[in-house]
Amino acid sequence: MRTFLLLFALLAGAASYSVAQKIVSGGKITQVRGIVTDSISGKPLRSASVSLVKAQDSSYVTATLTDGDGQFLLRNVAAGTYRLLVTFVGYRNGSKRISIDREHPLVDAGTIAMTEQSSLLTEVVVKEERAPIAVKGDTLEFNAGSFKTQPNAQVEELLRKLPGVEVSRDGTIKAQGQTVNRVLVDGKPFFGNDPKMATRNLPADIIDKVQLYDQSSDQSQFSGIDDGNRERTINLTIKRDKRRGYFGQNALGGGVDRDGNDKRYQGRLSLNRFDNGRQLSLIGQGNNINQQNFTLGGGNGAPIVVGTQGGLAPSINQTPTTIIETKAAGLNYKDKMGKKAEIASSYFVNQAITTTDQQSRRQSILPDQSFITDQRNYAQNRQTAHRFNGRLDWQLDSLTSLRLTPTISWQRTRYGSTLVSRSYLPGLSMADSQLLNTGETKSNSTGNGRSIYNNLLLMRKFRREGRTLSANLNTVFSDGPTEAFNRSVNTLYDSTGGHSNTIRLDQRNNQATYGLQNTLTVSYTDPLSLTRKLEFNYAYSTSRNQAASDVADFNESTKAYDHPNLPLSNQFGSVFTTHQAGATLQNRRLRYTYALGVAVQQAELQVENRSADTSLSRAYLNVLPNALLSFSFPGNRSIRLQYRTRITAPPITQLQPVVDNTNPLNRRLGNPMLRPEYYNTVTLTYTSSGSLDGKSLFLFAGFNQSNNRIATATTISSAGVQTTQPINVGGYWAGNGTLALNRRIAPIKLNVTLTTNATMSRALSLINEQANIAHTSSIGQSLRFQSNYNDRFEYGLSGTVTYQRATYSLLPQQNTSFWAYYATADMHWQLPFRFVLTSDLTYTATTGRAAGYNQQFALWNVAVSRQFFKGNTGEVRLQLFDLLNQNQSLIRNTTDTYIEDVQSRVLRQYALLSFVYNLRKFGT
Repeated sequence: MRTFLLLFALLAGAASYSVAQKIVSGGKITQVRGIVTDSISGKPLRSASVSLVKAQDSSYVTATLTDGDGQFLLRNVAAGTYRLLVTFVGYRNGSKRISIDREHPLVDAGTIAMTEQSSLLTEVVVKEERAPIAVKGDTLEFNAGSFKTQPNAQVEELLRKLPGVEVSRDGTIKAQGQTVNRVLVDGKPFFGNDPKMATRNLPADIIDKVQLYDQSSDQSQFSGIDDGNRERTINLTIKRDKRRGYFGQNALGGGVDRDGNDKRYQGRLSLNRFDNGRQLSLIGQGNNINQQNFTLGGGNGAPIVVGTQGGLAPSINQTPTTIIETKAAGLNYKDKMGKKAEIASSYFVNQAITTTDQQSRRQSILPDQSFITDQRNYAQNRQTAHRFNGRLDWQLDSLTSLRLTPTISWQRTRYGSTLVSRSYLPGLSMADSQLLNTGETKSNSTGNGRSIYNNLLLMRKFRREGRTLSANLNTVFSDGPTEAFNRSVNTLYDSTGGHSNTIRLDQRNNQATYGLQNTLTVSYTDPLSLTRKLEFNYAYSTSRNQAASDVADFNESTKAYDHPNLPLSNQFGSVFTTHQAGATLQNRRLRYTYALGVAVQQAELQVENRSADTSLSRAYLNVLPNALLSFSFPGNRSIRLQYRTRITAPPITQLQPVVDNTNPLNRRLGNPMLRPEYYNTVTLTYTSSGSLDGKSLFLFAGFNQSNNRIATATTISSAGVQTTQPINVGGYWAGNGTLALNRRIAPIKLNVTLTTNATMSRALSLINEQANIAHTSSIGQSLRFQSNYNDRFEYGLSGTVTYQRATYSLLPQQNTSFWAYYATADMHWQLPFRFVLTSDLTYTATTGRAAGYNQQFALWNVAVSRQFFKGNTGEVRLQLFDLLNQNQSLIRNTTDTYIEDVQSRVLRQYALLSFVYNLRKFGT
């Protein structure tokens, strides 16, 4: 398998190199050079953006930045006629036409004099010529018009063409190695915080610019002091001529699977009415082919916490592990309210039926041996969810503003599952294995859940520049009653494999949870000089949680659940209160910024076991230092080093001292003696994009450490019954890193991306009161080729190899390692007579897993369509999914105490015939 991927990379690279050599003029390296200066003083302009575009259609070819002497050099340019576009902040754009032929491999564009942009203008008409890529402070900005997409493509297809941006098949976006958690439209949320709502529901041809940056919290943006809470963000700006009109994509289709037994269907509705600042969008969808233009359970408005807590890297196999039937609809509205307020709101409802059909093999670690558990699980979850997102920006006066961001969600869930298991000590053969237990558990539950997330930020500026005062109140509320029924029959065996004991359960469990957290943060900043600023901050937080579990056994005589099970019933509450005061000194200069801060936190954790009429209170005093250093080098290079500390309180589900026997063979028990976790986190980010010709380098490294991490203590009986309980342990650390290299080969319009990912971790757990130290590590290497060969044909090729390893101090015989291989090939071809052919092929293979759980298969999807109507707005499409009928899902989970291989039933071969209509009507 490794040989296959090596040959794949060599052949793809050789082919690209061969084509490039044929295109470059006469086999010579063609270069274009010149110098950019100020038109009045004649001084060279440093870091001006120089772009080369084709003269006939202004399509992007390559780009770079001027050096300290104002000089630039563009390499590997094919023969032809071009225009040089030069942009520099504060100057009018410059343009020069040049021609390149085979006889003159070095072209001197001479001096391009830039005229300073006057700030006193009368009425003028400006025709803007923009560079394909521009750097504006911490923001990398792509001109969408320079990256051609096929007609009727969605934003997701545009993002795939941007240098350094990757979009996986499930819609996850990575930019320069980091996951993008937020996508904005004209700087505002679009259906809350779900990135897929924008990338999969908006057309690419209305996008003017794609801006990529790290967005800090609202309070941090206002104060100017970096608080370390940043999210990778993409902002999509709409073209001026597309800000008024109607647009959308609508589809309806049906089909059957290979045997004609299961019907497949797809319906999609997207209607958008934009009128400059006012936006109104209506979307809807329904299908049973695992397609969601939104994130299930996502977009609730709460901030996303990104950590480096270790474990192996996610599986590179992006095949879903479930089959989902979805129905959804939503409405989004944004408008100004007078001159001082702007409102954005959305409502979204979805119904999802998720079917899980899995079989797994788990190898659990014991002090002197391991045992194997084979399981078969079938489950179906029916969930109906509603979500409302809002945002109000209100300018109270010239110095005071208010921002309100509420999110309200509620849902109803019906869940049912059947779990069949068999545990045994392995022998030389299955006949020699010693049976430990067998079990069958049927569970059913219904529940209702509500949650409210609200953020209120009051901001006040003072007359002195840089002096600010802000107060942020954050509220999180949740509750949810659930009624669950558990019916199981479990048989335990003795050491000889003979029948020992049979346990039958028939129980009803009424559960109720409640949580309310309020956090008030006050920040005051005062400038000490033009470059230095001092911030004082104070935060008060209180988190109240309650959990009640009322378990009753079935009474055969009354045929009702009227026999209370007191050992499994409990009422429990916890309160976590913190006071935190700190200060941060920040010095911001032209080339570097540093910040040093420290906070002192007084915390108190109170737990109350109301069933046992006991309570416990513990106080903690912690010092939380933080530091930040960022430096910008010449040539558009930057480095950022940050150190943060944080305190995490244990959730009430881990504190409640009651047994959860949903699975009687794998019971869970809470621990009211848990302490909050204290983490030290260090992150390093390095970015280099000194030339904007698509050549870039990105490095991210993170390290996390804790001496009181919450881990698990597992007790395993001689019959294989497991009881797990959370405990605090030390000696934990985890690190991860990403290195991404991108290069554009302009003559053949090819982007080449090389990405390396690595993770390492050390975690301690207890198994039968003995310490087990687990070391996990992984390293993966990927190579991606993406090309817009011409306006009618584009293709992509990629390959990934990942090696993963896990070792255990308690049982070295269970140390494991395996390889995973992943390769893709996709294309889009505009054929004559308005026919279109698209194809994507995915190859997945693994080695080193449990017998029967290795895989090697290819998933090939093909679609043929015929476009019609003016502007190709109509389309009839025939899609063939899993043409080779090989689709599978095999995933390995590696934890501190077990290794598990899971095989899931997924969608197999089917055909779907659809009609698609793209609405486009602008200027009205």
